[in-house]
Amino acid sequence: MKIYTKTGDTGDTALFGGGRVGKEDSRVEAYGQVDELNATLGVARAEGLGELDALAQTLQHQLFTLGSVLATPAGSKASRAIPVLKPEWVTAMEQAIDGFDQQLPPLTTFILPGGTKAAAALHLARTVCRRAERRVVPLARADKVGPEVVVYLNRLSDLLFTMARVANHRAQVADTPWVASKDAAAVRE
Repeated sequence: MKIYTKTGDTGDTALFGGGRVGKEDSRVEAYGQVDELNATLGVARAEGLGELDALAQTLQHQLFTLGSVLATPAGSKASRAIPVLKPEWVTAMEQAIDGFDQQLPPLTTFILPGGTKAAAALHLARTVCRRAERRVVPLARADKVGPEVVVYLNRLSDLLFTMARVANHRAQVADTPWVASKDAAAVRE
């Protein structure tokens, strides 16, 4: 199978089982953001996540499913053939967050993204997740995707934040608290 098809050379692409749309279509933008999120998780895994790696890989598989949901118009014949998001995925994320929170010092302030390379990569994944969520919300409001997609992404961003804190904690690297400075206030003026 060739990797190039040339069918997108004019600026459109095929939806799974549902015709062709412009590459700027909101659905394409949404699943493109989810693809980028999946790639950022790959970068985080390449940095070495230790015990968090298996969870990150599971999330990557789930994100591939999410991308297929976004790439498939509801009601199309193909929509019956693709996997679905499972409510237990969100439950498992919540349980993971709760378990990790018990291992972490209480969060008393905003923190800056960073610390170890792995934590920084997880923070980057979190921000890409939030962008993907912003792209999916209009589709959910227009009933083009189910509300479970937004719930999944919202919870995932919380989990990625917590995983970043865990990566730092396990490496004995403190999170950097955000401190509003007088210089920052002067810049705003």
